[in-house]
Amino acid sequence: MNTKESHTKFIKSEAARLGFLSCGISKSGFLEAEAPRLEQWLENNHHGQMAYMENHFDKRLNPNLLVDGAKSVVSLLLNYYPSQTQTAETYKISKYAYGQDYHFVIKDKLKELLESIRQNIGEVSGRAFVDSAPVLDKAWAAKSGLGWIGKNSNLITKSVGSYYFIAELILDLALDYDAPTTDHCGSCTACIDACPTQAIIAPYVVDGSKCISYLTIELKDNIPLQMKGKLDDWVFGCDVCQEVCPWNRFSKAHQEPLFEPHSDLLSMTKKDWQEITADTFQKVFKNSAVKRTKFEGLKRNIDFLGS
Repeated sequence: MNTKESHTKFIKSEAARLGFLSCGISKSGFLEAEAPRLEQWLENNHHGQMAYMENHFDKRLNPNLLVDGAKSVVSLLLNYYPSQTQTAETYKISKYAYGQDYHFVIKDKLKELLESIRQNIGEVSGRAFVDSAPVLDKAWAAKSGLGWIGKNSNLITKSVGSYYFIAELILDLALDYDAPTTDHCGSCTACIDACPTQAIIAPYVVDGSKCISYLTIELKDNIPLQMKGKLDDWVFGCDVCQEVCPWNRFSKAHQEPLFEPHSDLLSMTKKDWQEITADTFQKVFKNSAVKRTKFEGLKRNIDFLGS
């Protein structure tokens, strides 16, 4: 086994040990195919008020601007599909927010992986990324063969669907690279047909400013009145395009204790949501990604649905 091969094998086995669903590696470099698509998406204002999407355009497309001498992008998937879901007929939050905030859970695993690489391989320069820096994570995951980007713009994998987080390590270490997989959406339009706000304006193109996740999390203003009756009882995020995706029938429950929901969450009724207090919010969502919208933002979403 040559050095590159042994290093690659070690990183993948360590990723599995840390609980990652899968690990794919691609050669660092400029994302040529994604550049015009990202430019067009921004020009069409599909990012709404997410002004940060306009920042660091070059860095989003070139990991070498984030890590000097970058040679490899290690993409990792972490399953969050829950074993239990909320009761029927209630206000809903996206499944990824059931447990503790994934940023912290994954960052800890990535730090451990990077430390393990340094201890076993040597002085490796690199950075860990979880949704918090200008990295096109889905593009890199697809490039490294972990799945394909579906018509709903999510990364989809034949064996497990799409209920997982994507994270990266960008390293100045040459490794063996994986090949991309093929698109298996075929003629299916389930996600396009089911989107409550028609945010998927064409196959593979999502107008982020119409997406329920954007409206309930990113949007700081009042939710536009034309969205009345279209939020499908979602108060934080939305899973509709994943729920209807045929590939998600292969989803299996995660094994991560930190992603288990607070016991009160799964039994909350619409009345409980409508009467939620700041204290209850703090208790149920203490370490959750739901804190991103803050108590006032969550109340705004609940009031919009109930008015």
